Amino acid sequence: MDLFEHEAKELFAEYGVPVQAGKVAHTAAEAREIAAEFAAAGHPLVVVKAQVKTGGRGKAGGVKLADGPDEADAKASQILGMDIKGHTVQKVLIAQASDIAQEYYLSYLVDRAGRQFMSICSVEGGVEIEDVAHSNPEAVARIGIDPLVGVDRAKAAEIVQAGRLPAEAADGAVELAERLWAVFTDEDATLVEVNPLVLTDDGQVLAVDGKVTLDDNAAFRQQHDRFADPSAADPIEARAKAKHLNYVKLDGAVGIIGNGAGLVMSTLDVVAYAGEEFGGVRPANFLDIGGGASAEVMANGLDIVLSDPSVRAVLVNVFGGITSCDAVANGIVSAIGILAERGEEVRHPIVVRLDGNNAAEGRRILTEAGIGVVEQVETMDDAARRAAELASLAATGA
Repeated sequence: MDLFEHEAKELFAEYGVPVQAGKVAHTAAEAREIAAEFAAAGHPLVVVKAQVKTGGRGKAGGVKLADGPDEADAKASQILGMDIKGHTVQKVLIAQASDIAQEYYLSYLVDRAGRQFMSICSVEGGVEIEDVAHSNPEAVARIGIDPLVGVDRAKAAEIVQAGRLPAEAADGAVELAERLWAVFTDEDATLVEVNPLVLTDDGQVLAVDGKVTLDDNAAFRQQHDRFADPSAADPIEARAKAKHLNYVKLDGAVGIIGNGAGLVMSTLDVVAYAGEEFGGVRPANFLDIGGGASAEVMANGLDIVLSDPSVRAVLVNVFGGITSCDAVANGIVSAIGILAERGEEVRHPIVVRLDGNNAAEGRRILTEAGIGVVEQVETMDDAARRAAELASLAATGA
């Protein structure tokens, strides 16, 4: 789960990481009111910042200085509704402007290749760290962190020194690095980034921007529901999640249902390869019904896949192990019946390949059901080719 900047800063503040004061506005009028509050407190200069879960806001015109409520209103009007890399700006952060003397970079992330955590620190901040790494690699320090040891005062000082931050910023940066580590570990984050980390004219070290990615796999032990963004979720993925299905929406025309992540991933590849023969037909989704899927799970999966308007054909590819193929077959029959009762008759072709545990019984169930849209194919390659062919024919109206 990626957080908006204002959410990241709220989290930072809970851990004592110094940040600018700021409030979120959803309209230009709200931006004016917030700016008026800052002006009344003696801080008329504010920053109006687009809140989107992507980088490059500044280059896109999504970050603007405003001097007073009138300018804040005008700048917010310009930013709200903007499209930044496919993200529509629905809200802006009105933050108190800081007198910035220097800008740095600091982050913690998971180093999967090294099987450890890593900190990246640089004296050059305020720009894309990838650009700095390319143009001036010596300015980017990468420090491995033992997860059993973590970041104490000494390790934080090592990180700051490696990043070549100047002496006047060192104490504040070390303290901030310690607290940022607590955010990273306590909240089960996979990325915590501050860019820029700034030294102000009066000697303070502040996080004036923040990016946080939280590990969804740790949601069971965290209280991250407050950061949920329903508007950003794909509606089909949201429905699938509510049914406890492992579903990911893709941009294709063949709906995929399989059991086991490895088999489903292989199915995606085989369908994409077979689809090249039919004009580049591709998979429409990833859906793993799991190793012990019941008829109800199969019915829910088919319902979800068929609810995607881009799907023109469905491939059910099951190798029975723990999952019994007769249960899968009953699930297909059940799902089609349930949808028909709702007035949602299934018209898309469904290609089924069953193999393994009780495969013969599963095939018998489907054959005797006599469902016109269901077609059985013996091998995975042939099933993928047939599903791609049927999706292509449906697209042309044939």
